[in-house]
Amino acid sequence: MISLSVAISFFATAILLAYAPGPDIVFVLAQSAVYGAKAGLATTCGLMTGLCVHTALVTAGVAALIQASPTAFLLLKAAGALYLLYLAWLSWRAGAMRADGVKPAFPGCLALYRRGIFMNVTNPKVSIFFLAFLPQFCDPARGSVAWQCLQLGLIFMLATLVAFSSAALLAGRIFSRFNASAKGQIILQKCCALIFAGLAVLLLASQA
Repeated sequence: MISLSVAISFFATAILLAYAPGPDIVFVLAQSAVYGAKAGLATTCGLMTGLCVHTALVTAGVAALIQASPTAFLLLKAAGALYLLYLAWLSWRAGAMRADGVKPAFPGCLALYRRGIFMNVTNPKVSIFFLAFLPQFCDPARGSVAWQCLQLGLIFMLATLVAFSSAALLAGRIFSRFNASAKGQIILQKCCALIFAGLAVLLLASQA
């Protein structure tokens, strides 16, 4: 069992890391900008579910195997990059289709939730980050390190929920007026397409 002081210091660190510019929070901001805060919150829930998977992998030690296997690492990166390119294509195509001023169709909370899961799970860098980061706050003298990693993973998810939800609400409010016009909608979709394509390139270029 981790101590209260460790839990508080870890939560504070996790909040700062969650707000730092990265693929996940950029993904949340992009969805919120186009479809509103509700879309960003649904995406956030999906990303948090993905963090559950990474926490379980680290606790079980599987992340170390992924880090040690260049092939497994490359396959996961390729899957994530292809999915991001697919989302980029959807966004670019949607922008062209809405030249008549029709508001973009909301894909649904469940679809955005699934996007968040896939986006997070197919990024092997998250598991490797957890593998390097969580043990720094563990103390073998306080019991099972695996159990402590699980607790820290849950705290990290709470910090992520706070950070990403506030980002989604803010982005939804900021872009609501901009997204009200047909021209603004098209520009946002084009920007999202470029963001998704850029994230795909960054994921492929990342090293273990």
